[in-house]
Amino acid sequence: MDKVRGFEIAKGWEDKDINIPIRKTKNSAAYDIEAAEDTVIPMFKPGMKPTLIATGLKAYCQDDEWYMLANRSSGPKKGFVLANSIGIIDSDYYENETNDGHFYFAYFNFSDHDLEVKKGDVIGQVMFMKYLICDNDQASGVRAGGFGSTDKN
Repeated sequence: MDKVRGFEIAKGWEDKDINIPIRKTKNSAAYDIEAAEDTVIPMFKPGMKPTLIATGLKAYCQDDEWYMLANRSSGPKKGFVLANSIGIIDSDYYENETNDGHFYFAYFNFSDHDLEVKKGDVIGQVMFMKYLICDNDQASGVRAGGFGSTDKN
């Protein structure tokens, strides 16, 4: 069977008891993603960088697809919000040479105290999507790494 889209355990996380994401109902649009390890998200202070929460996962999809990392609806109620609003991950991020395609969630904590995320807590969701290109598209670059590498081609 050809692989179309799905999740795998990222290199280095094979023995860490990582769960492959599932949709909770037959009409769910997204897959719930769990934290791969305990993480503390410190209370926000101006100038600080977001906290990266490891998932231990990589995802694959078709060349004309991407996947979105999104907040859960309960996230902002608890004070944590994705630093980039949504994460856009291209199909060629899978198995890249820098980090094997391991995707992380980047969060800020806007509550009045540090937030503890435990291994196995659902931290966000992933939705697979198709994309379209413009008539005169000339993209020919090839990914050469992980986070932030598409602008280095």
